[in-house]
Amino acid sequence: MMCAIEAGKRGRSVVLLDHAHKLAEKIRISGGGRCNFTNLNTKPDNYLSQNPHFCRSALARYTPQHFIALLEKHGLHYSEKTLGQLFCDDGSEAIIKMLKAECDAAGAKLMLSCDIEEIQRSPDETTSHSTKPASGQVAGYRPQAGEGLGVREYQVSTSRGNFSATSLVIATGGLSIPKIGATPFGYKVAEQFGIPMSKLHAGLVPLTFHPEEWADYIDLAGLSVDATVSFAKQQFRESVLFTHRGLSGPAILQISSYWVPGQALHIDLLPDHDMAQIFIEQRGSRMLLDNFLTQYLPKHFAEIWCARFAENKPVNQFSEKALATLAAQLHDWQITPTGTLGYSKAEVTCGGVDTQALSSKTLQANAVPGLFFIGEVVDVTGQLGGFNFQWAWASGYAAGQAV
Repeated sequence: MMCAIEAGKRGRSVVLLDHAHKLAEKIRISGGGRCNFTNLNTKPDNYLSQNPHFCRSALARYTPQHFIALLEKHGLHYSEKTLGQLFCDDGSEAIIKMLKAECDAAGAKLMLSCDIEEIQRSPDETTSHSTKPASGQVAGYRPQAGEGLGVREYQVSTSRGNFSATSLVIATGGLSIPKIGATPFGYKVAEQFGIPMSKLHAGLVPLTFHPEEWADYIDLAGLSVDATVSFAKQQFRESVLFTHRGLSGPAILQISSYWVPGQALHIDLLPDHDMAQIFIEQRGSRMLLDNFLTQYLPKHFAEIWCARFAENKPVNQFSEKALATLAAQLHDWQITPTGTLGYSKAEVTCGGVDTQALSSKTLQANAVPGLFFIGEVVDVTGQLGGFNFQWAWASGYAAGQAV
């Protein structure tokens, strides 16, 4: 919709084709219905990509302040939650209505329940492209009378008629949340036109553990702790939520996008405390270790942690070396997930259309004039907290200025 709005403002004849029955379902369900539409702290470092600099141009040209101005233009209210996250006080539906109104004002036509049956590109003397991908969402513009003569066009056959355009924009998202219509459509279009892809995997997703290994922690389901979770050079300080199958919560969702299967996570359970120093100062305490730790950790977790990693005896009966080891374990709990809950529970898809094959300024395919890829289908994945919506707005704007 953002791309369609900007293209329409520039006088393009625009039609947005969407296989979904409802408009912008991913916006509708986001943020518990309130839509975390951007983050005030947006910067390239908040994005994961094989080419970390690719997103700079689009993000610089369309900032969180631009989208905030759009809300204010429509009289919508918003509030900051934490860490720069902005939510719409009027709800997700208000964001959708706002974008729909902007599309209407720009003259962009929206067609829902429209299955894409085939995409062709007008052949030249040497090449021809044709495919029948799964249904999805395509935004393009229909040339005005006489426009596009001598310019290769795209023909899109759909369940609601046939369309021609000199520009074709793929804005289909990734594989996450298939229950609202996610398909591999965009990736198939990239494959059709010989555009390379980076490896796909679920991101911002809960992590799972082997049932036998996790048996001790099942009773903690629903409990959360404030912790710092690290993997490689990435670390996030937010809550960690225990579930029946593993770990979730903001810190875990964040690190999941970076985690490599088979490798351990490092969790600092007490980031605000120096447990080595505390043990030194309290070495004469007669409190049982689990009771001692309940001063800093939830009681049930302290009990289970002690049962797994230490003998539960008075603190004054531990040697200085044993207490130092316990402190180190509390600040570096190493745990290896067996997997994730997959795309059904993932908020995003990591990987996608290779950014080396796209212009960072326009999102157009370098080797296929008139073909653009924007949003989640591209190998640019934001962290949790409104960054993925900001990439959607920014990449849509960039392409909309170029089609």
